[in-house]
Amino acid sequence: MKIGHVALVGRPNAGKSTLLNHLIGQKISITSRRPQTTRHSILGIKTDERAQIIYVDTPGLHASEKRAMNRYMNRTASSVLLGVDVVVWVLDQWSWQEENDLVLDKLKSAQCPVILAINKIDQCEDKAKLLPFLEEMAGRFSFAEIVPVSALRGVNLDRLEERIVELLPEGEAFYPDDQITDRSERFLAAEIIREKLIRSLGQEVPHALAVEIEQYKLEGGLVRIHAVIWVEREGQKVIVIGRQGEGLKKVGQRARSDLEKMLEKKVYLNLWVKVKDSWSDNEKALQSLGYRD
Repeated sequence: MKIGHVALVGRPNAGKSTLLNHLIGQKISITSRRPQTTRHSILGIKTDERAQIIYVDTPGLHASEKRAMNRYMNRTASSVLLGVDVVVWVLDQWSWQEENDLVLDKLKSAQCPVILAINKIDQCEDKAKLLPFLEEMAGRFSFAEIVPVSALRGVNLDRLEERIVELLPEGEAFYPDDQITDRSERFLAAEIIREKLIRSLGQEVPHALAVEIEQYKLEGGLVRIHAVIWVEREGQKVIVIGRQGEGLKKVGQRARSDLEKMLEKKVYLNLWVKVKDSWSDNEKALQSLGYRD
């Protein structure tokens, strides 16, 4: 049996989390159109008769490390490269950008095969541009394979996974056949709430949001969840709550719906919004909210 860890790396918003969810066949990582949606490394485990593939979704690599949150995400993404069997670089562009130098430099330190997955090819209107770019990328790094894919549409994912399995070492399974992630239901609940917040708010507030689960209690067929939404300023608190509480109410309804599907139980969800000044640029505050290396 083939078994190993496969890191999904790349710039913010390249489609890593969408790719993970489609490869696993279930929603493990939250997604949105906003950069920096993924903040933690998350395992998605796929087991079949051929292999157990342990995908590791990572935060996007940032050129700027001005804030503690950016530094944390870069450390998280970089550290994953040190202990995996295969790396998949998810790239959603069809011409070279200077920002990709950061990712390429990190890949040079990886002691394992690297696959380049050119994502979102369904959005590439001029397919004639694709072949020259593939040839250019082959000259920039010795990739084990270059695979054009569309994570959202499921295009060519079978070929990508086939190549991953070929590159994995043989071994015995690390996880039970029915386990699909290493994260707890408590963690996934916080992420689902944050996803609904990100999708419902404007440009600025999502980066200043954190969700902390204060209570997660199973009572028969009911899960009781109390969560705090942390923001950095009073003005952001007003935006999250919305006029007469409508914004927070909609977020709660959408999050509860997803949670009930995931947990297959009724969910009582109680949300509060609180202010913690500049929490995303404070190392101690980050650690208290679960952002630990």
